[in-house]
Amino acid sequence: MTYNFMFFFNNILLGVGLAMDAFSVSLANGLNEPKMRKRKMLAIASTFAFFQAAMPLIGWLCVHTIVEKFKAFEKFIPYIALVLLLYIGISMIVNAIKNKDEEEKPRVGVLALLVQGIATSIDALSVGFTIASYDFLMALCSALIIALVTFIICTSGVYIGRKFGTKLSGKATILGGAILIFIGIEIFVTGVFF
Repeated sequence: MTYNFMFFFNNILLGVGLAMDAFSVSLANGLNEPKMRKRKMLAIASTFAFFQAAMPLIGWLCVHTIVEKFKAFEKFIPYIALVLLLYIGISMIVNAIKNKDEEEKPRVGVLALLVQGIATSIDALSVGFTIASYDFLMALCSALIIALVTFIICTSGVYIGRKFGTKLSGKATILGGAILIFIGIEIFVTGVFF
């Protein structure tokens, strides 16, 4: 493998594909917190970028060390993502209904953000198989490209969600929770049935 146009192009496309779930969750986070500060927006995008880069590297490492054990774990990925995203989505909807009359909506905390980062990127572990032919530096470069693409896409998602969150007001948290539940179901259905 060499660092040529196709290497960068393929990894950018891989980054776009992997970032779609993270984009949707970023959008939901923006909907949930329309007055979010830029610093938090960047923290959300950075968290997703980190996990989207780390998971393929972990997958690559597994391919080069414990392939058989990873293969056995791979079938559980859709179930883990479903449980994590259902939990967060349902919690958001319940909190929105409980706090219906309150002006201030619950904000995305650090723990919830870490769970979202893991849940949306856990399927990227299998990308380690895709990049298995790369040496470590190429795998690292691939992960950094994926991280950059994810960061840009997620920053856009939070920004768009913030704009619409202001317009949707009280319904934004319920919509954000519903989006997370939908993403969890989509990851599960795609992972188990296709």
